[in-house]
Amino acid sequence: MNAAATAPPGPGAGRSARYDAFHAARARTDLVARLYAEAMGEDYPAEVAASSSCDWPLLGLMTARLRLRPGQLLVDAGCGAGGIGLWLARALALRLAAFDLSPIAVAQAADRRPRFSLSAERAAFHVAELENTGLPDAGAHGIVCVDALGGAADRDAALRELSRVLAPGGRLVVTRAARRGAAPAWTEQARAAGLTVEHVDERPAEPALWERLHRLWIAHADELRSELRSELGEDQAQNMLREAHHALPKLPGRRAVLLTLRRGANAPAAPGTADTMTGPDRPDERTPQ
Repeated sequence: MNAAATAPPGPGAGRSARYDAFHAARARTDLVARLYAEAMGEDYPAEVAASSSCDWPLLGLMTARLRLRPGQLLVDAGCGAGGIGLWLARALALRLAAFDLSPIAVAQAADRRPRFSLSAERAAFHVAELENTGLPDAGAHGIVCVDALGGAADRDAALRELSRVLAPGGRLVVTRAARRGAAPAWTEQARAAGLTVEHVDERPAEPALWERLHRLWIAHADELRSELRSELGEDQAQNMLREAHHALPKLPGRRAVLLTLRRGANAPAAPGTADTMTGPDRPDERTPQ
């Protein structure tokens, strides 16, 4: 399927252009996937094939923290090409509702359902933003948000929206990053959204993963340009290389975690203050999935 031709336009179409280009490029060459696999080594979950920091340890940790039962509804927020949500839905016998800013990524995710033996009734994908998911109140028993929250136009509004979608007692697992030695405002941000921090799991290997990947991008610069130029022009390869050069100096000071946030049994989402957390992240802290 030509995702670019079949995916409908959606909200945030202007902001999605960078991610559309990335997903279109990855669909036309296996080079990007090969570099992710090389960077992760035996921790690379090939079937998931996420363009993010999702490795086998993170999949296991998310499974443990979500504590979902068969038949419950999982939301994959910022799902990219869908591998994380599809893998979890199949492994845990869940229903899946997933969304992403990029129409191309959403079309690719929908196309991948048969590979995970999931039907359209079992796994639904749509185009939406983190701040406006289009999902009903309190319908999700669990939410995963991997390397996507930083791409929200308003992180505080995005957390409130995910809290609204989460059922009482449900859990949101979200990757975050901060500078080492800083005091991130995760607890305050969660409270402002009507959530509590249940666990903070350190991910000490994550910065080194990005360092290996970015160094591989730079080392394969000519190959990236050659592979991507033929389909999308020079811009996509140059964007990836700029991202690598921008991120590398900041990675030694990066602290990466998985936050597990829980909505109270009767706690409504509440208005909060602006998210002021900063960190040594990739340019906007969002990674195409």
